[in-house]
Amino acid sequence: MSAPSPATTVGAAATVPTVLITGAAKRLGREIALALAASGWRVAVHYRDSLEDATKTIADCARLTGGAAAFRCNLGNETAVRKLLPTVIAEMGHVDAVVNSASTFEHDSAASFSFAAMEKHMRSNAGAAILLSQALHAHIAERNQAAGDAAQAVGGVVVNLLDQKLWNQNPDFFSYTLSKAALEAANTMLALALSPQIRVVGVAPGLTLTSHLLNDDKFAALHKLSPLGRSSTPQDVASTVLFALQNQSITGTTLLVDGGQHLMRFERDFSLM
Repeated sequence: MSAPSPATTVGAAATVPTVLITGAAKRLGREIALALAASGWRVAVHYRDSLEDATKTIADCARLTGGAAAFRCNLGNETAVRKLLPTVIAEMGHVDAVVNSASTFEHDSAASFSFAAMEKHMRSNAGAAILLSQALHAHIAERNQAAGDAAQAVGGVVVNLLDQKLWNQNPDFFSYTLSKAALEAANTMLALALSPQIRVVGVAPGLTLTSHLLNDDKFAALHKLSPLGRSSTPQDVASTVLFALQNQSITGTTLLVDGGQHLMRFERDFSLM
């Protein structure tokens, strides 16, 4: 896909904190976008192909806060990813946080593994998140240099959506799991490399939303498989992302939001159980 391009912008306010959320057009990314908008954040809604969903999300976000805009980008394209945050800044004025929610999630196994599958997942799930963290750090540093007053210095936050699967591994979705493991390792390295300007926090949900691989009854049964008798809801995950954005003392760690599913042993991925 070509370089990112802005869509409709609704509202603007330079004093309102602004967050770029990848994959925010639908599913969990959309729920995070709505929760942050309701808490006063302007939201840059990233999407790849779901323009209609992205348009609905920005309209819903705009009713909750001072503004929203949608931005198209293929996270597997390095050139496009490097242009994404500057495009958001040009459209919205500034960015204070990035939430890396978008994920490629395609099945492979140890038997079907290929370099191509690994690269596809690594590019969008780990590489794009690292490049956006890098870009946010440069933006925050530039803003602070322009301000020239240490008392007025601002900090940025990166939240990376991970997966309880990393703490409860099984051999399914091999390349996806490798890419999320790489991103979890990057949390630590980025937290060290980008401090003190940037905090980096992981949020790892359990089974949160159903998919075409699960019917409603099966999803409900699997959702209950945890020490607490329920896994995470979209609202649980969104509120944890908000907490990570607001708490100034958290960096270089991951918050598991899964009802304790990571404490149980699952031989297969939920979708294949």
